[in-house]
Amino acid sequence: MIGFRLGGQRFQALNGGAPVDYGTAASISVQCADQAEVDGLWAALTADGGSEIMCGWLRDRWGIPWQIVPEILPRLLAGPDAAVSARVFTAMQGMVKLDAAALERAAK
Repeated sequence: MIGFRLGGQRFQALNGGAPVDYGTAASISVQCADQAEVDGLWAALTADGGSEIMCGWLRDRWGIPWQIVPEILPRLLAGPDAAVSARVFTAMQGMVKLDAAALERAAK
């Protein structure tokens, strides 16, 4: 994974591992401050022909893939307790739109 700034905006790029079609090989990732921001962006980006994918991913009406991520997810995944990270990751895998409160519950 690499991080970079473009026009003052922070971006991340990563190699997701398993081969995927080009359409999902690159996406825009938005880290949201809270669930309200996740919900608002999710609703706006899936409106008018957008579609939900899984694990916080969606496609907007133009087919652009996005990752809408509550800021708590990377913190929980990067924590020092591997068991907590594993529970959070497993919970995330069962979600379409990410639920910050459910991720926190999985951590406990």
